[in-house]
Amino acid sequence: MWAQFPFLLAWFSLLYASTVSALWPIPLSYEHGAGVLWVAQDITFSYSIANETTAQKRLSSNISTSSPSSLSTAASYAIIEPAIQRAQDRLLNDNFVPWKFHPRNTDFEPASNASKVYLKSVIIQQNQTDSASILRPVAGEVNERYTISITTAGVAEITAISSIGILRALETFTQLFYQHSHNGSVYSPYAPVAIIDAPKFSHRGFNMDVSRNYYPPSFILHTIDALAWNKFNRLHLHITDAQSWPLDIPALPLLSEKGAYRTGLSYSPKQLAEIQEYGLYRGVEVFIEIDMPGHTSAIGLAYPGLITGYNVQPSWSTYAAEPPSGSLKLNSSAVYEFLGTLWKDLLPRVAPYSAYFHTGGDEVNANVYKLDETVRSNASEVLRPLLQEFVDYNHDYIRAAGMTPIVWEEMLLQWNLTLGKDVVVQAWQSDDAVAQTVAKGHKVLAGIYQYWYLDCGHGSWTDPSTRATSPFLDYCAPLHNWRYIYTYDPLQSVPANGTHLVLGGEVHMFSEQTDPTNFDAVVWPRAAAAAEVLWSGAKDEMGRNRSLVDAGGRLGLWRERLVARRTGAGPVQMVFCRMVEGGDGGETDCGSG
Repeated sequence: MWAQFPFLLAWFSLLYASTVSALWPIPLSYEHGAGVLWVAQDITFSYSIANETTAQKRLSSNISTSSPSSLSTAASYAIIEPAIQRAQDRLLNDNFVPWKFHPRNTDFEPASNASKVYLKSVIIQQNQTDSASILRPVAGEVNERYTISITTAGVAEITAISSIGILRALETFTQLFYQHSHNGSVYSPYAPVAIIDAPKFSHRGFNMDVSRNYYPPSFILHTIDALAWNKFNRLHLHITDAQSWPLDIPALPLLSEKGAYRTGLSYSPKQLAEIQEYGLYRGVEVFIEIDMPGHTSAIGLAYPGLITGYNVQPSWSTYAAEPPSGSLKLNSSAVYEFLGTLWKDLLPRVAPYSAYFHTGGDEVNANVYKLDETVRSNASEVLRPLLQEFVDYNHDYIRAAGMTPIVWEEMLLQWNLTLGKDVVVQAWQSDDAVAQTVAKGHKVLAGIYQYWYLDCGHGSWTDPSTRATSPFLDYCAPLHNWRYIYTYDPLQSVPANGTHLVLGGEVHMFSEQTDPTNFDAVVWPRAAAAAEVLWSGAKDEMGRNRSLVDAGGRLGLWRERLVARRTGAGPVQMVFCRMVEGGDGGETDCGSG
């Protein structure tokens, strides 16, 4: 767009250096000016799909449209119509005044009594019809690229290849606007705007542990909103673990009746479907993890005959990574009967909403199988073929349901199992694990605990033994602050000829010390740093880590916008640091001393 105006490019680059609009994640290409546009209260959005016979549809706060003709087109409209309503609501009602990012007591806002140019319409063009799998794609199947153009005359255009690309564009679009503190009007000080954007990685995930502590469905929906704003596209629900089984399985009702912490603290089939559907229409695919054969001792509360080494005390650490100990028996026909019943109930219910299912496989403790009367051994040569049969059995069910299996790295790298080429391996222990997985030809999800485990650094949560000493650190201390999270590059250990196998990564929130009361402040804005690494890359076009260049100011402003959207994100810095000339985080008064 701007190539035909070379004299403007130089001006834009100077302007951009002095005032950085806080878009998060930062787009692939972003150019803007200093013209002011005001949002008309009756702003309208029009959405059309190329070659679609229903033509262009005029949309406003009261949307009334006929049903589109094809299934994929129906899905597109089902995605975009409510997305436009949400964008319009955020545009007019975020109530975000960025006063913290300008010198104190300065009049940084445009004059409210001056003549105004209004943004009255937004034209949205989808350039291709969505595929039939738009609501449950595998990684890389959906093109999320988009463009945004806003003129000084108040004409805004959004284009994308897919409806999901339009979702991403609408999120970026709303971040260009602020509320005026004097009259409540909404304005953007950045016209004209030209944005071209696309993600670096196709799998941008957040792993949320809802088993160690319980989260109401409404809170999970709240988290999905925040994930969508940060352009995450996967929510990995770690939904069961040793401590509790908060998932209703109608064919196995005792699982949650006895395995949940309390009656009512479990997810019914209806609630799980609502969570997954809510995510789909926000571009966040929600997939489930049932971790096994380890991390399953909660099953023993309902079916004690299926578990070996249940809650061994006080020496639980001999048999498990954390209490209570207990693993599914490996050579038991009763276990296989249980698994068949579980999969026949659960998989048909979740398959319509996700292309993936995670079968766990981490931290399998060999010692516990010395207590298993069907095995009586901790030898790898004995356990490996039993684990192979166990994983094959489960993955056959996953594939039959039309989904792709995911496992933790140990199944491939520690136990050396033969996994199908479709299986995605989730690496968590080291960069070397990512490299080894790629070397074996498997697709991999990165997210190493030393960088991207948000639960780290909050101190040991187990009761101290006589050997414990102050300061009672946890295993992965210290706390990983947002700058440290930003230092992690999922590709940093992978040779160039293997990067195509790195689908992306996930940032993790295991909940030993987190529940709905502190979750937002623990997760945000640190998870947003991982979101930008996965969408934009950790380094800018000059090879500099963004956390050392401009990310701090942008993240600080983005945090304030999250708070305006009722997400309890923690502060990036005290207000003083950003109250400097230039505003919007371009400079700071809290640099190195």
